[in-house]
Amino acid sequence: MSKFADIAKQALLSPKESLLEIPNRDSSLCIGIPKETSFQENRIALTPLSVALLVQNGHEVIIESGAGLGANFTDNNYSEQGGQIVYDKKEVYNANFIIKIAPPTMDEIAMMKTGQVLFSALQVSTLKSEYLHALMKKKVTALSYEYLLDDGNVHGVVRAMGEIVGATSILIAAEYLSTVFGGKGLMLGGVTGVPSTEIVILGAGAVGEYATRTAIALGASVKVFDSSICRLRRLQNNINSRIYTSVIQPIVLQKAIRNCDVVIGAIRANNGRSPCIVSEETISNMKPNSVIIDVSIDQGGCFETSRVTNHTEPIFRKYDVIHYCVPNIASRVSRTATYALTNIFTPILIEIGDVGGIVNLIWERPGVRNAIYLYQGALTNKDLAERFNISLKDLELLIIATR
Repeated sequence: MSKFADIAKQALLSPKESLLEIPNRDSSLCIGIPKETSFQENRIALTPLSVALLVQNGHEVIIESGAGLGANFTDNNYSEQGGQIVYDKKEVYNANFIIKIAPPTMDEIAMMKTGQVLFSALQVSTLKSEYLHALMKKKVTALSYEYLLDDGNVHGVVRAMGEIVGATSILIAAEYLSTVFGGKGLMLGGVTGVPSTEIVILGAGAVGEYATRTAIALGASVKVFDSSICRLRRLQNNINSRIYTSVIQPIVLQKAIRNCDVVIGAIRANNGRSPCIVSEETISNMKPNSVIIDVSIDQGGCFETSRVTNHTEPIFRKYDVIHYCVPNIASRVSRTATYALTNIFTPILIEIGDVGGIVNLIWERPGVRNAIYLYQGALTNKDLAERFNISLKDLELLIIATR
């Protein structure tokens, strides 16, 4: 019996499994997601599963009722994952962190609290000084999606939306080439014994690259024009295919446009306005029922005949050429776009909590710091300061002073 007693004593003295104490989070966020009021904006910043992940990490997410319906996410989808559904927009703006797609309206800014953090698009081409001054008065810290850099020093949101818009633009072109939509009656790509559809793509950036990928996959003949040899070379290397590429030479470009079936305009602006490189005369000489898709219309467009349309009335005809000039093509595939956005936003929100707040993240992440244009009400973006003649503050000095 004494042997069994000794064994029992040894068992009592042996180390036991224990649960590690979960440390208290340095900074828990209260995140507000208002319903978008911008015309035909169907995207939402976070999916229900992203909300669940944030809630599991100790954060609170408040969502305005109906905010996800444009992307086919119901209130129930969010509430099941721990999101709080509210019916008054003012309750959403009580959160200390507001995340949305389009910039807030002046009425929404009026609902914001002093010292909030705003994460949204900036839309520089339509920005007005009143918007900046209203946010500055509220001492808001504001981040712009357009300037956000990822670990590879790439504008992640711009790239993701460019990929979506590029691929979708070719699918839109395929629709309007069919007789159902009043087009030529062509199948994009053609079949054996029938010449392939000819597509001209202006711009070799993210939109141009993914438009090229999609067009080639569907069997179309593609010609890409850009002012930069470097971008053209990168496009050919990325798609791993030798296609027709050319710098923008007026005579060569005009000939290609007159003979093609579809033109995709995807030339982005460097200073707020995309260059208009296709004249009205060139468009008047295009083949009847050809299709123009002006992806750059949100920055003024790169076709002289372009004017803004919408998803309800997306096209108009001029010189018997179909013009598609919807500025927000990504909203046409809002669920896919939402998934792409949430993959970028969710890790950032979680990291803000992990490092102890937005100030620490701005200091540690140069890519996030690049997205800041207002810090506690002070303007820190040089381009905006020069454009609106507002005093510029050094962001790094401001952070050091408040840490």
